[in-house]
Amino acid sequence: MRFGLVLGEALNGLRRNASMVISVVLVTFVSLTFVGAAMLMQLQIATMKEFWSDRAQVAVSMCTPVSQTTTCTAGVATEEQIQQVRDQLDSTTLAPLIQGIRFETSEEAYANLVELVGEEQASVVSPEQMPQTFYVNLIDPTQSDVLIEAFSGTAGVEVVKDQLEFLDPLFSALTIATYIAVGIAALMLVAAVLLIATTIRLSAFARRRELGIMRLVGASNGFIQTPFILEGVLAALVGSALASVAVWAGVHFGVHGYLADRVGFVTTWVGSAELAIVIPVIVVIGAVLAALSAAFAIRRWLRA
Repeated sequence: MRFGLVLGEALNGLRRNASMVISVVLVTFVSLTFVGAAMLMQLQIATMKEFWSDRAQVAVSMCTPVSQTTTCTAGVATEEQIQQVRDQLDSTTLAPLIQGIRFETSEEAYANLVELVGEEQASVVSPEQMPQTFYVNLIDPTQSDVLIEAFSGTAGVEVVKDQLEFLDPLFSALTIATYIAVGIAALMLVAAVLLIATTIRLSAFARRRELGIMRLVGASNGFIQTPFILEGVLAALVGSALASVAVWAGVHFGVHGYLADRVGFVTTWVGSAELAIVIPVIVVIGAVLAALSAAFAIRRWLRA
């Protein structure tokens, strides 16, 4: 099979059905852009979870003079109660789960509050009203329930909080956005497949006389089908290339050029390493779907 002849036939077919080819390119571009965006969002969520899981702590806050919980009816936590919590953290039951412990006094907590919100806003509370807190880093952050269960209801302990819980709404919102992007991408990919099949059938119909002559002279089905499959693949590759540029631009300008400067609590963003994964995947998806839909369309037309 002469590759030059086959490629020439494919390019002629693209030229004859230019309007349909442009439609295929645009639909493929939009659908694969959504696919790439969904993949990058999942990679971003995984990166953020890994980053914060290593840094999130379980905070064991002791009672203050203004605490209202049932474990704080005796008032501010005593030194004995604080020591009891410290001993329990060092016990053979909990110690194997713990990577590190930091104890923050009321004065240190108030100084951190002043640094965070300013002295004027912090003046609404006194240092004595700030809780003394044990900040516990776990070896496995998913075992925070063990600490919560161990200290909940303990006299002198006001509250036990897993800091990773504060990020759950953000992760949930990003996951929902990912599902929406995947749904839109799936619909657009179906539209792209149908457009490619329609384009191939129109191209075959326009060249029905040539195809009839080729079959009469003994041309194989593979030789007849290959130019049409190439038409679909070439159109899809153009759409994939545009989608790759759009995904790269989104990461370069949207993520690193805009979000990175405005969302300070996120320090790790998707970048070149993730693009090196996503771009080849969307190119392969576009080429494979185009080849399969074109092959199916021309095979059915030849049987008709």
